Amino acid sequence: MEYNFKEIEKRWHQYWIENKTYQVTENKDKPKYYVLDMFPYPSGAGLHVGHPLGYIASDIYSRYKRLNGFNVLHPMGYDAYGLPAEQYAIQTGQHPAITTAQNITRYREQLDKIGFSFDWSREVQTCDPEYYHWTQWAFIQMFNSYYCNDEQQARPIAELISVFEVQGTKGMNIACSEELSFTAEEWKAKSEKEQQEILLNYRVAYLRETKVNWCPALGTVLANDEVINGLSERGGHPVEQRLMRQWSLRVSAYAQRLLDGLNEIDWSESIKETQRNWIGRSEGAEMQFKVKDSDVAFDIFTTRADTIFGVTFMVLAPESEYVYQVTTARQKAEVDAYLDATKRRTERDRLVDKKVTGVFTGSYAVNPLNGKEIPIWISDYVLAGYGTGAIMAVPGHDSRDHAFAKHFDLPIIPLIEGCDVSEESFDAKEGIMMNSGFLNGLEVKEAIEKARQYIKENNLGRIKVNYRLRDAIFSRQRYWGEPFPVYYKDDMPYMLPLDKLPLELPEVDKYLPTEIGEPPLGRATKWAWDTMNEKVVDTALIDHKTIFPLELNTMPGFAGSSAYYLRYMDPHNNNGLVSKEKDEYWRNVDLYIGGTEHATGHLIYSRFWNKFLFDIGASCENEPFKKLINQGMIQGRSNFVYRINGTNKFVSLNLKDQYETTELHVDVNIVSNDVLDIEAFKAWRPEFANAEFVLEDGKYICGWAVEKMSKSYHNVVNPDLMVDKYGADTLRMYEMFLGPLELSKPWDTNGVDGVHRFLRKVWNLFYKGEEFAVTDEQPTKEELKSLHKLIKKVSGDIETFSFNTSVSAFMICVNELTSAKCSKKAILHELIVLLAPFAPFVSEELWHVLGNTTSVCDAKWPLFNEEYLVEDSFRYGVAFNGKVRFELEFSAEAVQAEVEEVVLSHELAQKWLDGKTPKKVVFVPKKMINVVL
Repeated sequence: MEYNFKEIEKRWHQYWIENKTYQVTENKDKPKYYVLDMFPYPSGAGLHVGHPLGYIASDIYSRYKRLNGFNVLHPMGYDAYGLPAEQYAIQTGQHPAITTAQNITRYREQLDKIGFSFDWSREVQTCDPEYYHWTQWAFIQMFNSYYCNDEQQARPIAELISVFEVQGTKGMNIACSEELSFTAEEWKAKSEKEQQEILLNYRVAYLRETKVNWCPALGTVLANDEVINGLSERGGHPVEQRLMRQWSLRVSAYAQRLLDGLNEIDWSESIKETQRNWIGRSEGAEMQFKVKDSDVAFDIFTTRADTIFGVTFMVLAPESEYVYQVTTARQKAEVDAYLDATKRRTERDRLVDKKVTGVFTGSYAVNPLNGKEIPIWISDYVLAGYGTGAIMAVPGHDSRDHAFAKHFDLPIIPLIEGCDVSEESFDAKEGIMMNSGFLNGLEVKEAIEKARQYIKENNLGRIKVNYRLRDAIFSRQRYWGEPFPVYYKDDMPYMLPLDKLPLELPEVDKYLPTEIGEPPLGRATKWAWDTMNEKVVDTALIDHKTIFPLELNTMPGFAGSSAYYLRYMDPHNNNGLVSKEKDEYWRNVDLYIGGTEHATGHLIYSRFWNKFLFDIGASCENEPFKKLINQGMIQGRSNFVYRINGTNKFVSLNLKDQYETTELHVDVNIVSNDVLDIEAFKAWRPEFANAEFVLEDGKYICGWAVEKMSKSYHNVVNPDLMVDKYGADTLRMYEMFLGPLELSKPWDTNGVDGVHRFLRKVWNLFYKGEEFAVTDEQPTKEELKSLHKLIKKVSGDIETFSFNTSVSAFMICVNELTSAKCSKKAILHELIVLLAPFAPFVSEELWHVLGNTTSVCDAKWPLFNEEYLVEDSFRYGVAFNGKVRFELEFSAEAVQAEVEEVVLSHELAQKWLDGKTPKKVVFVPKKMINVVL
């Protein structure tokens, strides 16, 4: 019988749907295991073969855990809000919801073809109001919370208000944007608006004026990773720094917990280190520098207080609030010009670019330890969000300060005996201090501690721990995103009642900002909140008494992806994000698979979000993802044709050097094993319809290169084409066979045939021609050995995610069974269970032809038996004076006396003995026999 993969895959896909094979419910009689993929944004282009790599890996592991008796949750959904859908809406006028729905339908078709064991009854779409209801709910909880540094957890804002009414800010140790001080009486005397403004200083979700990456062409704020070299990643439009009132999340309050949590989770050390660096914990001192002839003073944070005697200038970030307070009239024009140039550069650009730029403010600060006057400069190598946005520059011992000092001819003072700072800064982590007043003669470590204590004892500042981690900007000036459940009264934000959620997106006439620069929601005619009747009403009815304007910004993409793993546990719950019972059953994600590009975005935000939900009792685990595996990228294998210049004639690869040619990318889907399908090429584009070809051996051979998979390179391989030609099982196994999961590797269709032939070999173990060939005969020892080698290898490989070597092991085993002409049910039954996670369609088919009536998904993983691998005999090479002359087989238990007698009396030995008596016979069991003459 023929291996008809198309018919097989269609039949079993339908069977799995009808029997709800992958639908899972909580079952306390089984151990749980939660496997999660980073859910995709459904683009219009659909999947290419690189996208399923991680999904196939997670699917294999999910199926494996199920076969081992676990109750496996393996869900899938869509990160459905995104700028591409909005840009398409702007261009065409089509609502982004329509585009997104079409793209999701396309993705679902493709995912189903590949045979994933997703429980689609739990599907979530972040643009679904039933889903973002709980994103809005979480935002309201953050707005109604503050962070207590003493208890290291979020607490209700009502609790903080009660404290303010009794004692003001006295004795409070809480996360805030700015240190405030007021008494209970002063608090009570403030108006409602003043109190609400103060509370924004403490809320976990709060409004603030902040510098953002503003893209005028896209009409929105962009995250740092959406900006490349000062241009938007999408569209390549100019991006500038702009001060805007934005919603933010107080992620920085969780910095230490985010650091500590890395010790509790099984992630790669490289990802952990990336997050540690991003969080950026540093211990140091914060001290105050006064500006000469002024009432202005600003704080400086430094990890190296011992270097204060080497300070020769100060630097303010261009965004610093002190810039215009210290800029003199004489310098204002230069400062204005510099700030205008700087606003076009993102923080990332400023960190990477080592070019020295800056401008003098005209003012001087006073060194609090020695009274020296220090010029105050502005430079974009200092960032506003780290520390206080101002630094004391020590050019003798900091490379960027040194470059700045050399560029602007500022003094450089060495602080370590024997160091030379004339050409470059000196790393002052050890040595003897000099030029440092009361620190002279001390070792660096001693000087650091003494300087800190001096600052503290003399009230010059305080000892402080600082973090690089910033609060997350949470506003986007877009239409296609979660609406904020916020209305404004007297310019202060108030939250909608929880029982009125979700607040759904309104209709707008265009998806562009308004003519006065408001976000697209400013175009909505029905976007005001009636507090009396608690409903959305016409914007024209706003009266500042009971009807108020709603927030015009929407939430960013990471809003919907920060807690989606919790919603999968209980996706149809109308009363909560997740019920306590289901949360405590599934708890957190046991295995999370996704790309390393999310290390400082999604993986930080979701950890923060989960910790907040843990604080308020909405999540029972402090960390969301126990184990993280980062899959590599499948790169495109591009193909090229070579057009003879000035003609429409194309010359084959190995003949191109005879002509002057231009290399052109060609669609890889019309190339097989680097051989061009000439007729398909002619039909590919109108200009090639009359193309001529110079062939070699009757074929057109294309050139190739490994590049990023991209439409522009025509090297995007649609998985549908692979499935149609070879079947989903072949695609699944081949993607795993390409190389280690965590490494990037090129897509090369040249090896697909081999994997497909392997599956046909498996099929042929069951069928000889049209005849079903499986027998009930007892397996031989060698057949059992082949099987149990495979059980051991595949079980170990899956646990270590070494799927490529598993595929190799399957090929070796099937070759051995084919050579042995093994079609015995006892062997094939176990073989199919082992194969099922990798190739579920053909495995389901063969499982049933063996007489099973339930799905192979419900089988039991074969147990490895070491006894079948024990060797009864061993074949030795018999050497004479170290040279092997022939081979003999002995029992694995053979002893030296027995071996020596047989070897020396054997007829083949006589030639090499030549009548001589051996000096000795060296025998090493299961290794060697050497006769020494």
